[in-house]
Amino acid sequence: MQFDDNNSPKIPKKPEAGPPRNAKISLIVFVALLVASVGLFLFDGSSVAAPIPYSTFVAHLEEGNVESVRIVDQRLIQGTLKGKAGATQEFSTLIPYVDNGLLDELKARDVKLEGASAELSPLRVLGELFPWIFGFFLVWMVLRQMQGNNKAFSFGKSRAKKYLTSDKKITFADVAGQKEAKYELLEVVDYLKNPQKFVKMGARIPKGVLLVGMPGTGKTLLAKAVAGEADVPFFHMSGSDFVEMFVGVGASRVRDLFDQGRKSAPCILFIDELDAVGRTRGAGYGGGHDEREQTLNQMLVEMDGFDTKDGVIILAATNRPDVLDPALLRPGRFDRQVIVAMPDIKEREDILKLHMAKVPISSDIDASRLARATPGMSGADLANMVNEATLFAVRREHTEVEMQDFEEARDKIMMGIARSSLIISEEEKKATAYHEAGHALLHYYLPNADPLHKVTIVPRGRALGLAMSLPAKDAYSRSRGWIRDRIVISYGGFAAETIVYGETTTGTTQDIRQATDLAHKMACEWGMSEELGPVSYGQEEEPIFIGKEIAQHKDYSEDTAKRIDRAVFNILDEARKKAFEVLTEHRDQLISLAEELIRKETLLDDDIKAMFGFADPATSEA
Repeated sequence: MQFDDNNSPKIPKKPEAGPPRNAKISLIVFVALLVASVGLFLFDGSSVAAPIPYSTFVAHLEEGNVESVRIVDQRLIQGTLKGKAGATQEFSTLIPYVDNGLLDELKARDVKLEGASAELSPLRVLGELFPWIFGFFLVWMVLRQMQGNNKAFSFGKSRAKKYLTSDKKITFADVAGQKEAKYELLEVVDYLKNPQKFVKMGARIPKGVLLVGMPGTGKTLLAKAVAGEADVPFFHMSGSDFVEMFVGVGASRVRDLFDQGRKSAPCILFIDELDAVGRTRGAGYGGGHDEREQTLNQMLVEMDGFDTKDGVIILAATNRPDVLDPALLRPGRFDRQVIVAMPDIKEREDILKLHMAKVPISSDIDASRLARATPGMSGADLANMVNEATLFAVRREHTEVEMQDFEEARDKIMMGIARSSLIISEEEKKATAYHEAGHALLHYYLPNADPLHKVTIVPRGRALGLAMSLPAKDAYSRSRGWIRDRIVISYGGFAAETIVYGETTTGTTQDIRQATDLAHKMACEWGMSEELGPVSYGQEEEPIFIGKEIAQHKDYSEDTAKRIDRAVFNILDEARKKAFEVLTEHRDQLISLAEELIRKETLLDDDIKAMFGFADPATSEA
């Protein structure tokens, strides 16, 4: 939206319908050349006469069936053959070699001879030149398209999807949670609705707003909600749609997108997955100037070339802000970043209620309990869980979605689909039961462990069993005690197998890997090692494709590396001994729990508490 000297908005002119004039002219020329080529093929003089092999012509000549011959050139002759009852037939043939005796033979047979006209036929000249004309025209069209000056073909046209205000609106009421993000974006909405208020005060609204968040947190939904609240057109395009195999197409699409935005102002241009086109320039081994960099350069130029007074606001989304080119984030471009965080327990409850309102829900469904049972899930995950639960209810031919359906849907999303058809031997099933019982039992004897939710030996995904715990509340940082107990629980399966069988299986691989990773972070990143103290060792790894250093180097000596190895081993060794100590002391409970698992396959927290008389932990909210 533009403003005159009195700060009153100017209504932009509507773009003329139909393609540009240059595109029409190019299309007409292209069709004309195509028609000419078909005409030359159909009405060429040689196409009237029936072509025959040269050997057939010689045979007719020897039999006296050739009435007349017209020599077109050294290779082509045309003529007339005598038929039955005085009928004649036109023919043409190509001479495969220079036949010096052909003229003498024709004279001897008293064949009427004619020569070709000295002037070439216009059709013949055009036929000779047409392939060159057509080829040059195609090259010219492609070159113009690459330069972005012609839209006759769709290579350089923006692939943005346009959502008009007449379409079904999405507003902030359709977005549960994300209060801080909504508050930041309300300013953009207010500007699009009431631009004069900002202009009077001399305020400058950011040209670009970058939505940063993990996948599935609702970045695209928020962008659509901004357009819906402001009641303006919304152009949606993915970063990967800019780059194609043809050089210059990406830059042309950037120009076309911004041109569409100016013509439809006031409006919102939304670029999803900005990191696909906005990565740091000069990344990789060879560096160089590739198509993606040219597209990024054009985007930077376009953002510098328009003012917010044009009424065009650019929104973009990414889950990798660390790989973006710094030029994109400087003031005057995407100078405002809005964090779209993962939902907390209250926001998860609101999201679940929003989606559950669209399906028939049983009265025993507790949204707050489901929110507590889904830590780490994004808004998209929660929407998917409600849909999966509805599908489970349909399969069971229920009229309402019950809690059992939600439990099954959550387990499917978090752990994978149940592999009920997998055939497991009784011995392996028994070993899995002891392994998972070891994990589960430790939750009740470690003071900092999260409450156990369920333990199962039903195979899901790549796992033969699982002991699942749920935090009593959302936690954004973890204590040293919690991490140590987490490592002890990781060794629960290893310790249980050793206590019962005297050896372990390969099923402990992932547990040991997780424990080692936590111990290494305790020693090198979190300063939780007594031997090393509160010191951070090692550089954060950066992939070379984002333009960072190719060679990573250690920032500590070999002697320090030995101390780190020793500190990590001591943390793991202490946790392993603790797991053995607890499970050896409560061996009878370990065996009883494993046997019950073999019978029932899945046990909930309440089932285990009833078996052994465990009290609810003080940290539990259940």
